[in-house]
Amino acid sequence: MKIFVVIALILATGALADLSSNPSIQGRITNGQTATEGQFPHQVGLSFSASGSSWWCGGSLIDSQWVLTAAHCTSGASSVTIYYGATVRTKAQFTQKVTSSNFIQHASYNSVILRNDISLIKTPSVTFSSLVNKVQLPSIASSYSTYVGSQVIASGWGRLSDSTTSVATNLQYANFEVISQATCQSTYGILTVTSKVICIATPNQTSTCQGDSGGPLILASNGLLIGVTSFGHEDGCQIGAPAGFTRVTSYLDWIKENSGVSY
Repeated sequence: MKIFVVIALILATGALADLSSNPSIQGRITNGQTATEGQFPHQVGLSFSASGSSWWCGGSLIDSQWVLTAAHCTSGASSVTIYYGATVRTKAQFTQKVTSSNFIQHASYNSVILRNDISLIKTPSVTFSSLVNKVQLPSIASSYSTYVGSQVIASGWGRLSDSTTSVATNLQYANFEVISQATCQSTYGILTVTSKVICIATPNQTSTCQGDSGGPLILASNGLLIGVTSFGHEDGCQIGAPAGFTRVTSYLDWIKENSGVSY
């Protein structure tokens, strides 16, 4: 029985929708804090479009021409508008629009169990500044780290609470702690929570939510990108269930092979 939801937010209707036969769509940092300008220069906003509909996700700038996001965000999209250097969602330093021909979605992405939920987007080259800059990928040596107990930060423009239906105006972030794979499996099962997934505890009604999909999970100690926002619980973002992220160290070779960006 599936009890997880992916966390992109449909913009055209302001409502949740299904990305596959069972999971539904979720999105923003609930009970988080408002980011200051330049606090997360690697964070980008992604407005995807397809056949008259649109949805919102986050992403991470990992190089001057590459954005890393979730496969459930790129799936089915015909184009995306990328918002760079924004704190207020609609007031980016600049935007770029690229078509789906620039998407590299993991070939083995499985929307039913959210396996390999990761995608790359190639963009025109951007110039880095204090407000727009890349995030550092972890080293291959970190592949053996469980990160359990590590303090991490998630950010995005997802929903602020379960009662809202629209993405946030201001970029939000919150601090979390990584939990064990076994603890997360007790909620979502072994098919979804594999060694390629990182999970966090979500106490005090603080979590990722609809609209945060594809956004970054970074280590608080050094700012390394270790996760891509993937899924939460279908009963809501504020119920205290773990939130799941695609583990970046499991895809370092895939990222390098497809983008040339090395770790």
